[in-house]
Amino acid sequence: MPSPAMIEAVGLTKSYGKPARPVLDGIDLRVDRSTVAALLGPNGAGKTTAVRILATLTTADSGTARVAGYDVVADRSRVRRSISLTGQYAAVDEGQTGEENLRMMARLAGRSRRDAHRRAAGLLDRFGLSDAARRPVRTYSGGMRRRLDLAAGLVGSPQPEVFFLDEPTTGLDPRSRQELWQVVRELAADGATVLLTTQYLEEADRLADRIAVIDRGRKVAEGTADSLKSRVAGHRLDVVLADRAAYLRLTHRAVHHAPATLTLGLPTDGSAAHVRALLDEIDPAGTAIERFSLHSATLDDVFLALTTTKETRTAHV
Repeated sequence: MPSPAMIEAVGLTKSYGKPARPVLDGIDLRVDRSTVAALLGPNGAGKTTAVRILATLTTADSGTARVAGYDVVADRSRVRRSISLTGQYAAVDEGQTGEENLRMMARLAGRSRRDAHRRAAGLLDRFGLSDAARRPVRTYSGGMRRRLDLAAGLVGSPQPEVFFLDEPTTGLDPRSRQELWQVVRELAADGATVLLTTQYLEEADRLADRIAVIDRGRKVAEGTADSLKSRVAGHRLDVVLADRAAYLRLTHRAVHHAPATLTLGLPTDGSAAHVRALLDEIDPAGTAIERFSLHSATLDDVFLALTTTKETRTAHV
C-alpha cells in the first residue's frame, strides 16, 4: 500500500502582472508522509510560488491542494497549525538572544512561561545552540541563524507535521550547509514530511527521496535522483572538439556544454561498445575529436538537459 500523501497538489496555476505572466502552469505534486521531497529549478521557475500556495500565503488561480489532509483554501487555519515554513532568510529577532527568540515564539504559540523556558532549552540543545543561547542573534553565523529559524518552527505543540524549507542553505558556507542537512535528515527520521526548494543539485541529491524538476512554471521531470540521472543516460562522454565548427555541429546532442574549451558532454550507457559506436557516429573521419573522457551522469546533467530546452516536456520516471 502506498504511504498516505501529506502534500497533494493538482493543476496549480498562478499568474502575476498585466498582461498576466504565468508563474505556475498546471503543477501536480505528491509528497508522502515522513519523506523529503525537493523542488529543483532555476531562478524564476515557480518553486517559491508553489510553496507559498501550499503554505496558504497566497492562493492559486486554479487547481487544488491539500496539506496534512486539509484543503489549503477551505481549511487554511488547520493547514497553518500543521506546518512550519522557513523562508530564504532567517526570520528571527537579531536584537534578542537565541533563548529569548525561542521563548517568545513558544509563548506566542500558547505555551506557559515555564513550559516555554523548558521547550526553548530543549531545542537549543537539539540544534547545537546551547553555548550561544544567551548571545544576541546578530552575533550568530548564517548557519546558526538558519538552525535557530528551524528551531522556532518547532516550539509549538504539537510539533508540525509538514516542513516547508524555501532554499534553506542559500548563502551558507559548506560546513553550515552540512549541519543544516543533518537537521533535515533528523526531522524526516522523527516522522516529519519535508518539502524543500533548492538550486543546489548536491543538496537535492543528498537529501531528497524524490525530486521534481520545475522550469518556467511546469514540472518537466520527477523521480528519485538515480532515476532522473538515468533519464539523461547513466554516463556522460565528454569530448573536446578540434574546432568551433565541430562544436556547433554537435551541440544539440549534448547535456553538458563548455564553449570556452570546446567541450561537450554526450549521454551514453557507459559500455565500451556504445562509447565506440558513439565516437564513430559523431566523428567518422577521426578528425573532429581531440580527446574524450567518461563520467557518471550527475544531477547537473539532468538540470541542464531539462531546463535549457525551448520546449517544455513532462516526464515521469
